[in-house]
Amino acid sequence: MIRNWFFLYFLCICLSGFAQKADSLVFSNERLSFKPKKIYVPAVLMTAGILFDAERGKISPNENDKGSDLLGFGNHLDDYAQFAPMFAVYGFGLAGMTAKTDWQNRTAVLIKGQALNLGLVYVLKKTLKKPRPDGTAYSFPSGHTANAFAGATMLSIEYGENHRWVPYVSYGLATGVGVMRMANDKHYISDVLFGAGLGILSMKVAYWTHKYQWNTTRTSVDPFTDIYQMPN
Repeated sequence: MIRNWFFLYFLCICLSGFAQKADSLVFSNERLSFKPKKIYVPAVLMTAGILFDAERGKISPNENDKGSDLLGFGNHLDDYAQFAPMFAVYGFGLAGMTAKTDWQNRTAVLIKGQALNLGLVYVLKKTLKKPRPDGTAYSFPSGHTANAFAGATMLSIEYGENHRWVPYVSYGLATGVGVMRMANDKHYISDVLFGAGLGILSMKVAYWTHKYQWNTTRTSVDPFTDIYQMPN
């Protein structure tokens, strides 16, 4: 239980920093510039995950069983909530909020970021073959958490500058997914911390390396932002 509370406290500090300093992205489809300080949070999360993982063997089975009692019951909400930030990348546009990039390049970045994210999660799981707290395979890192934080990062980059509440909500939801994975006895805190950092870093790399070659002839029509502006 102490580890769970540490996890919440640690991530809340990280999320506050993200929400107050959202990445800026020029709407003219210029590449997001790389800044070393932007890797500090994901690097710290992934390092913390590795350090906590080193302590995994010292946890007794009885301690593992306590994880499923965190919320008082098991649930499958995390299986669906992990994708909520990614759906919101387009849903917010449908709601009338303006994204930083056009939908073609936004989609390309999402595909690239998730390809990197899911690819690394798969390789690490298959290589390390660490069992979950409930004895099933495989645990490290948490793919659900990585998905949620990758989506939260994209939401913050696309909408965080003009809508300051977006990073708080998106990273708060992603944190909730990580907590539910532990509550459902599917992951250790090490899996969740590393997965969070991996998801953040994967999506940022996708932005840093994207050359914005999609939709080179700019159009004023974006189906995800102009839907309500179409004539009757």
